[in-house]
Amino acid sequence: MASKQTKGDVKDLSLAKDGVNKIEWAAREMPVVKLIRERFAKEKPLAGVRLSACLHVTSETANLAIALRDGGAEVTLCASNPLSTQDDVAAALVQEYGIPTYAIKGEDDTTYYKHLEAALDAKPQMTMDDGADLLTLLHTKRSDLLAGVIGGTEETTTGVIRLTAMAAEGQLKYPVIAVNDAETKHFFDNRYGTGQSTLDGITRATNILWAGRRVVISGYGWCGRGVASRANGMGAHVIVCETNPVRALEAVMDGFTVMHSIEAAKVGQMFITVTGGLHAIGRKHIEVLANGAILANSGHFNDEIDISALKEMSVSSRELRPFVEEYTMKDGRLIYLLAEGRLVNLSAAEGHPSAVMDMSFANQALCAEYIYENRGKLDAAVHVVPPAMDAEIGRLKLQSMGITIDTLSDAQKKYQESWQEGT
Repeated sequence: MASKQTKGDVKDLSLAKDGVNKIEWAAREMPVVKLIRERFAKEKPLAGVRLSACLHVTSETANLAIALRDGGAEVTLCASNPLSTQDDVAAALVQEYGIPTYAIKGEDDTTYYKHLEAALDAKPQMTMDDGADLLTLLHTKRSDLLAGVIGGTEETTTGVIRLTAMAAEGQLKYPVIAVNDAETKHFFDNRYGTGQSTLDGITRATNILWAGRRVVISGYGWCGRGVASRANGMGAHVIVCETNPVRALEAVMDGFTVMHSIEAAKVGQMFITVTGGLHAIGRKHIEVLANGAILANSGHFNDEIDISALKEMSVSSRELRPFVEEYTMKDGRLIYLLAEGRLVNLSAAEGHPSAVMDMSFANQALCAEYIYENRGKLDAAVHVVPPAMDAEIGRLKLQSMGITIDTLSDAQKKYQESWQEGT
């Protein structure tokens, strides 16, 4: 048991026992992180490194934090979203695992940023982000700490977009590995994880029947593909809205209806945004939504739905059930917003299945080790996950599932590497 003097700001330390049970349950589905944790405990590759992480405080994240701690890192954790924290897990991290944690489910914006500040008060040498809020604060209000930072990682599409923009403007001051772009992350976490957990969150919040419902999905990246696939599997009539012509074409070839967002707004019943951008559902869409339309977001920030416009266009609102806000429009239409427009899968449910996060967080742990091993050698830019590391995580996951695959023979390797072989 950790010392009860561990720093942190959580809802209720008496919830710690339930949090431990939840963390241990998640660990059953995270064999790759377990293998890394066991090696880290022996080798201590992160000995003495101060690491501040701004991630969703869930049972899966807890297993990552524990692995990093066992690897020798001094971990400080804060929430990357006000509604995604599991309060019992946060309590357990402080009370039982000795990891300073600053996260309370439902915290207001002031508390959210106070917690970010607390994570930076640890004077991190490495950062882990889910959305780049910690890194952004470090580059603006807390830039005095930048000189001591070795590098960082980024977990999500939205964060990579922000970091790429920073790098393009010459504003990124230390190397960051885009964990989100690893094949073992976006192929699985974004597609299967977001797909399943988004429908789970919406179902828990609303108890709707998916079969026969017209579901409009804004964005057909890896997350959009996953949501569309799962909604289709539940019998929904899926409509996709896109700005990228190649992705729109892919959605058509996958068998989905593709149309302009305004036209989709007129016929849709359930709307899910996964674009990583601004106002995929804006004022012009809200004006033509049918009575009873339900709006949900599974992108990182709640900017994907123009919530300010929704409030301005309504005459009243009420919480009809947990995570369901009913807005009465001036013309009498009723529009429903789920989870305040925040990540519906983490706000109204438990987020991605642990088995999926196993690969994502294996990437995080190994990338932290890679950054430390290569400190001083990486440019201040957004870096890809080393392909060999990506492949090793895939191999370990297959191994944990009892699956073996073929390897190339020497002759096959020679054939692939030579330009002289052919017909």
